Amino acid sequence: MKIYVLKKNFVHLHNHTEYSLLDGFSKIDDLTQTVSIMKQPAVGLTDHGVMHGAIDFYKSAQRYGIKPIIGMEGYVAQTDRFEKRKEKNPYHITLLAKDYVGYKNLLKISSKAHLEGFYRRPRMDKSLLEKYSEGLIVLSGCPSGELSTSLRLEDEKSAEKSALWFKEIFDDRYFLELMKHKGIENQEKINRSIVEIGKKFDIPQVVTNDSHYVKQSDAPLQDILTCIYTRTNIKDPKRLHMEDDTYYIKSSEEMRNEWSELPEACDNTIIIAESCNLKLDLGKTLLPKFPVPNHLSSIDYLKQLSIEGLRKRFNNPSKILIDRLNYELNIIEETQYADYFLVCWDIFSFVNKRGILSAVRGSAASSLVLYCLEVTHIDPVDRDLFFERFLNIERREMPDIDMDFADDRREEVIKYCVDHYGRDHVAQIITFGTLGARASIRDTTRALDLPLAVGDKLAKLVPNKLGINIETSLVESDEMKTLTEKDYDSKNVIETAKKIEGSVRHASTHAAGIVISESPLTENVPLMRTTNSEENSIPTTQYEMGSVEAVGLLKMDFLGLTNLSVLNYCIELINDTTGKLIDIYKIPINDTKTFDLLSKGDTFGVFQLESAGMRKYIQDLKPTSIMDIAAMIALYRPGPMEHIETFINSKYGRVEIKYPHDDLKNLLEPTYGVIVYQDQVMLIAQEFGGYTLGEADILRKAMGKKIPSVMKSENEKFIQGALSKGYTETQAIKVFQLIEPFAGYGFNKAHAVSYAYIAYWDAFFKANYPVEYFCAFMNSNTDNPEKIGECIRESKKYQIEILPPDINASISKFIVEMADGNMNSIRFGLSAIKNVGKNAINQIIEERKAKGKYQSLEDFSFRTDAKYCNRRTLESLIRCGAFDQFGSRGGIFNASENIINVIQNQTRLRQSGQSSLFDMFSESVENSIEKFQIDDEDTPVNEMVNWERELIGVEFTYNPLTEELKSQTNYIVFASEITKEYDGKKISVIGQIGNVKNLKTRRGELFKSVQLQLLDKTIELVVWPDILRKTEELWIQGDFVSIIATQRERNGITSLSVEKASVYNFTKNHDPSAYKEKTNKEDKIYIENSPNPSINDQVVENSSIEKINIKSLLIKMIETNDAENAKKTIEDIFILIQDSPGTSEVNLHVTSKDKIVKILLPKKVEINKILTERLIEVVGENNVSTIR
Repeated sequence: MKIYVLKKNFVHLHNHTEYSLLDGFSKIDDLTQTVSIMKQPAVGLTDHGVMHGAIDFYKSAQRYGIKPIIGMEGYVAQTDRFEKRKEKNPYHITLLAKDYVGYKNLLKISSKAHLEGFYRRPRMDKSLLEKYSEGLIVLSGCPSGELSTSLRLEDEKSAEKSALWFKEIFDDRYFLELMKHKGIENQEKINRSIVEIGKKFDIPQVVTNDSHYVKQSDAPLQDILTCIYTRTNIKDPKRLHMEDDTYYIKSSEEMRNEWSELPEACDNTIIIAESCNLKLDLGKTLLPKFPVPNHLSSIDYLKQLSIEGLRKRFNNPSKILIDRLNYELNIIEETQYADYFLVCWDIFSFVNKRGILSAVRGSAASSLVLYCLEVTHIDPVDRDLFFERFLNIERREMPDIDMDFADDRREEVIKYCVDHYGRDHVAQIITFGTLGARASIRDTTRALDLPLAVGDKLAKLVPNKLGINIETSLVESDEMKTLTEKDYDSKNVIETAKKIEGSVRHASTHAAGIVISESPLTENVPLMRTTNSEENSIPTTQYEMGSVEAVGLLKMDFLGLTNLSVLNYCIELINDTTGKLIDIYKIPINDTKTFDLLSKGDTFGVFQLESAGMRKYIQDLKPTSIMDIAAMIALYRPGPMEHIETFINSKYGRVEIKYPHDDLKNLLEPTYGVIVYQDQVMLIAQEFGGYTLGEADILRKAMGKKIPSVMKSENEKFIQGALSKGYTETQAIKVFQLIEPFAGYGFNKAHAVSYAYIAYWDAFFKANYPVEYFCAFMNSNTDNPEKIGECIRESKKYQIEILPPDINASISKFIVEMADGNMNSIRFGLSAIKNVGKNAINQIIEERKAKGKYQSLEDFSFRTDAKYCNRRTLESLIRCGAFDQFGSRGGIFNASENIINVIQNQTRLRQSGQSSLFDMFSESVENSIEKFQIDDEDTPVNEMVNWERELIGVEFTYNPLTEELKSQTNYIVFASEITKEYDGKKISVIGQIGNVKNLKTRRGELFKSVQLQLLDKTIELVVWPDILRKTEELWIQGDFVSIIATQRERNGITSLSVEKASVYNFTKNHDPSAYKEKTNKEDKIYIENSPNPSINDQVVENSSIEKINIKSLLIKMIETNDAENAKKTIEDIFILIQDSPGTSEVNLHVTSKDKIVKILLPKKVEINKILTERLIEVVGENNVSTIR
């Protein structure tokens, strides 16, 4: 593209988009379109430290007929990029890619700035700039550049030194950058100095405007967005913000008028643009070359492996199978994807050898080649899956092989790829979160410094629909529309939020995307590490998925699937408990127990079949084959869901099966006349419209996208094809109209079949090995207490006993335990307890392995390390019942302060070097001090139940109220049963009243928000004014109520609008008040009444002891080499302490090896004159003191 220097023209070279995540507001298309409208011939992209938008920018600029100049505003370390001590802010610099060499160098500089130089910001250094200088144009930067910074500090010598260094490296590709913004201090003076340096050293100047938004009117929106990113508001004078509203895309005339005194600096923007001629070859394919043996070609090696696999899979394969394999291999050869298939084979060879359970999703399961390579495990010929849905000549797109792995082993697979293909050749893919409707409303409210309630109320009025925006919300929600019309603040929020909605909010790592390349990745994409990544973690591409594919790299999806982890662990458990080693791919697919379970709708934990709606339909269907399950998975989606009843009734002959034409019977008979899969649409196009399957795949995609012009031509093509096959035009139109909607929402058959197998496997193990299955399920959901609780309730239906957490029996995972001679019990795993971390668990278990079970609380205290077991961990273990064998739970909880003190003291002693004195101290504490005093009076049942629900998601403590509620058949008592299928419907619920809030409607009427505790978790009740007037006296915290309410679901949060309410009367002889939580309970240790104290065998009457009101007692000792004397001293101290129980703390400070070890003793004393005198006799007058 030739650009001519015109006096009225100008090119903006320094521009930020929304990918400058701190302060950029411009959308790429808005930027390029605006420049095009202004007739400016080119435009630059220079986001802060990143190249996220480069490919989209390149394509957008080409669409609008302007030249794209890809660049970056970089950060240059003042010293060395590897130096990561606190330094002054790095200098800014503007880099532009002159050509493809410059673009590749920019990729490398940006990557190394992130991977090697990141310290608060991605920092390059001058050595990098020198090494990768070819093909780059450098502008000296904004006011934060090295040149401008030196001039601002009036260090002209440093400024000149900087300019000369860049001129030497970049020669005529170095320009001094000039900006003019009213709010920048001394800008005019700095500009004059820059011009002088340019004249002195013959360095050309260039004008930029550092745009951060497209239109001047966008300035307030950019300010709002920056406030959102920095968590400030527009009223904060110290917030990060632009100095004025001039950072926009100005017209050429505006820029030249502003810089009329330096027309050549404006001309240089055109000269730079003319010299930039970057051409990217987008759409090419850059597959990694697989290293093949014996000088074979990739396709020959693939054929060899496939034929070997065919013989292994089928022993004596039929001609049909051989022909199908050859057909697929020929297409793979023609499309040149052999290396792709070999890479997949290599990955799955590792996966299969390591016993990592896997599956593929999408159309990959329709490939016989992949089945022979043991990438997939479903015979596509047997299941009538055709290859063209996956790969065909007509479409010529790289096929997707989306891989599912057990989610707890996905990282193993990624690590293998990194080790095998090289750290420089493998990366994860970035993804960008954007401001959705609700987030933009709430964030805008904060940024405008308005009451959060304003935003919260508006956000809750956004309909709960995927991808909905604010504009649509105003149409669908009359309440939101009315509110914005009547309330000024609400209107302000909505009008502002609409304009920032959709802006990029943050960058993160894609949940599945992995890229593998033949050459180092930085030859084709820039790399980085996302926030909170570890320094040596696998890098992430700066380009998102679409851009990675556009530059031709192999993108693969490695998805972690929890259900595969469940199955993996279940198989291991079965091997442990029965000795059977089950091959999941060889289990019978006609198991009666499995289909009986499904027919009952017993699908908790079963992949894809868990929801209430699906349970109903699967129960109605009573599947008898995997293909029934596949069809239900395909139909249970918006659109085809309306055909479920027809499908079920047709299966059982309750309705007549009708076909759109008799010739289509063989295609639709397996699904009882209902079009279920996209594949059937393709087959109908082939059978009826004369399409090849490749052409039919293009038709399917066109129907899905609903492009009018394409649909018109396809409609005509279909009709002509049908006519040529002897059908009438009326028949052709009828069939086309029938298949058109299904192509858009129909399911991929191979995908449905793959999912159906996983669902069947889940159901098989649940039906045949329920103990192992439930144990495995809980181990895969340890971070989800609600799932754990639901699983435990389900397991009880199978007469499986779940044993509570036990400090001496539990390990990290849930385990199957022997009970009554059978392996039919599951012991609760410590890793599923909230606040109990991995390190604490490992220490407990390793200590148990080394020295045996804990014999008492004291034993636990002495053997536990405070580094791992802190107060929160200890209290959580106590509250969930892990120490119940040592006493009453409430009593142990009350003693937790004492226990943690002992743990901390013993840890300090161990860390001090285990000197002889401390050995004796430990022995004295253990042997001389009496055991922890534990209350006999236990915590109320309901409080213990609530502790258990909070920490482990389920209650183990027997609660007669709970048992009675569970027996209710006409009421819902578990919140997990209130699913979205009940939305808008009336339901009956029983629960216990928790927190009650009094609120007011817009009319000022009182209503209540009530937290109702059900047997698993709480749910919100809303008691509106009309109902509240009738039920005012009911809403007392701790009371049980039965209600009839209408379910409302908003933003994924369920609440119940109460219509009727009454006190729930327990039918059995229970007093609910006995089970209410204690309130205002004193947090103190119970001490039994002690006998009169004795000191050195002298009995002292309590009445004769003068009590001193002192907070704590301090005893000092010095470690000596006289072991016998030291031992006697310690014993005397503990006898005295033991004989004087009270409420004051005792601190022991021991000087050992030039340091003081401070220990809080695990006994409190009553400090009195006699005690202090006796202690002075033992340790010396200066070694006993008190703290008031």
